[in-house]
Amino acid sequence: MPLQNRVTPFGEIVSDPARGAWTGNRGCLHDERRQLTRRRWTTKAWIVCRLSFEGRQRKPMTPGRYTELFFLDEATAFAAGHRPCFECRRADALAFRAAWSKAFPADLAAAGDMDRALHPERTCRPARRPVVADAAALPDGAFLFRSEEPETPLLASSGALWRWTPEGYYAVCGASGRSGILLTPPRTVAVLAAGYPVQIDS
Repeated sequence: MPLQNRVTPFGEIVSDPARGAWTGNRGCLHDERRQLTRRRWTTKAWIVCRLSFEGRQRKPMTPGRYTELFFLDEATAFAAGHRPCFECRRADALAFRAAWSKAFPADLAAAGDMDRALHPERTCRPARRPVVADAAALPDGAFLFRSEEPETPLLASSGALWRWTPEGYYAVCGASGRSGILLTPPRTVAVLAAGYPVQIDS
């Protein structure tokens, strides 16, 4: 049975055999049996990391250590509320911060400042998220869901909406004129719109 450490665009942590393109964490969320507790974060620093860095070796869900989470792609991690790690992905983290500063010139953009601003948006219940009138206005890499299919995350990319699955995406329909509820945190959407080149599984 796979460990429960795969993250969906809704931010839920599920069990799935696929590894994903990125790892990351939200602190230690598991117990000595390598099973999740009720906690879904113990820190506001929700990060996305490279799968390998400087030859470091880790056994996932080692008791007492942070819980390694895995994401299909960076767009999925962003929808779930994560941002690039400043240690293993410094260039990407700096690009994210630059796009943040472009989108929010009056805001501080240190890692902790961004985390504090993102946290209410990443933990907001889906029913309270902003409504998107036209999905075609979203930048590539942003997620939404539609009220008629509330459990189906849809990625906006290349003028279309794509159904997310743990294994990859499937085309659904054109984005133009399609309404929905925003899943990616609004501040992250603004960062994407400001030019951050988010990685999307292809």
